[in-house]
Amino acid sequence: MNISVFGLGYVGCVSLGCLYKMGNNVIGVDIAEHKVNLINDGKPTIIETEIDSLISSGVNEKKISATTDVVYSIKETDFSFICVGTPVNAYGEMNLSYIKSISKSIGEGLKGKDSYHVVAVRSTVPPGTCKMVSEILEEVSGKKEGKDFSVISNPEFLREGTAVYDYFNPPVTVIGSKDILAGEIASSLYATLGAPIEMVPTEVAEMIKFVNNSWHAVKIAFANEVGLIAKEMNVDSHLLMDLFAKDTKLNLSKAYTKPGFAYGGSCLPKDLSGLVYLGKMNHLEVPVLASVSGSNNGIKKKAVDKVLSFGRKKVGVLGISFKEGTDDLRYSPYVDVVEELVGKGYDVSIYDANVNYSNLFGINKQFIDVHLPHLVHLLKTNIDDVVQNSEIILVSHKLPEYLEFPKRFPEKVFIELTKNNHGSLIPDNVSGITW
Repeated sequence: MNISVFGLGYVGCVSLGCLYKMGNNVIGVDIAEHKVNLINDGKPTIIETEIDSLISSGVNEKKISATTDVVYSIKETDFSFICVGTPVNAYGEMNLSYIKSISKSIGEGLKGKDSYHVVAVRSTVPPGTCKMVSEILEEVSGKKEGKDFSVISNPEFLREGTAVYDYFNPPVTVIGSKDILAGEIASSLYATLGAPIEMVPTEVAEMIKFVNNSWHAVKIAFANEVGLIAKEMNVDSHLLMDLFAKDTKLNLSKAYTKPGFAYGGSCLPKDLSGLVYLGKMNHLEVPVLASVSGSNNGIKKKAVDKVLSFGRKKVGVLGISFKEGTDDLRYSPYVDVVEELVGKGYDVSIYDANVNYSNLFGINKQFIDVHLPHLVHLLKTNIDDVVQNSEIILVSHKLPEYLEFPKRFPEKVFIELTKNNHGSLIPDNVSGITW
């Protein structure tokens, strides 16, 4: 394939060399003449393992070249990667000026082109950027997206120092496209890598890099704070975290990574609080660990605020225990939500097949008597009565039997706090909110 790469910085230079290695003819494009000259002299614009030999070989074989001429590069290629910088300011706002500028230039190049062209945004950009690029291209070129060209998102996951290795050994290749043809063309570029190719909505592809790197940052901060506490208590932190990493069912897995509602139960709040206390006891600052509880409380507050926003006083709750399949009410986030609503004068009724007030005992009963002493009057044994007599229904548990109610009562507001395993509980034609 004939490919142009816009931006000859880190990602662009690595892409130039690796795309050549994969059998493509590649033109690098940059406004900086010294970068263009380096490439044309067979030299990389960065220092990175293996990239120098790739660029040198590609130039010698006349498979890699570079230019400042955008119109020429578009004319000579069928596929373009945008790899320009997207720096952030002190507030984290991303500067898209380079994206806008190169989009205008690409649009000029598309004016005189009759064949279909794919533009892949490789730079890290916020959701909606590809839509913006498409609009610029249409305005400047007079062409139509989906017919004359398509804009897709194809984020990179390269680490400095191992970028070439990472390019050829990705955990997954992500392509965000609303155009099937553009997605198929992009997929063909990566077919030989052996990694899964995920075709997703464009906005999902645009956001995944933010999520990945933020999670990596959280993991590092988490491990370092655990290490601080362990060191003060004469615990081998590396052995401790090696043991932690052996659990691939929960600790290092998909478990607990689906957005839903706040955590609760007898273990997570207690043990997190205990670990934070160990840090305080040893005069350590552990801000990541210490902030988790506040973040969790913020999710519960958002649910309360959502109910308040409707101005309706009758609220039904389907599920009050901290998760389905148990009667454990200790630190249930739903108890906190109900406690807040009752305190604000809301008429609340609750259905939970597993919770019977007369069967509660021990710490479980002590907890609910402190936080929700009137639970016995709020619990109902008939789920139909709860739904029929409520204006807003909070769906707390992921139970298939709840699926019928939004369909039966489309005039009521259903707020789904935890996404159902079967997909959204709330049909599109129902006044409902999926959390």
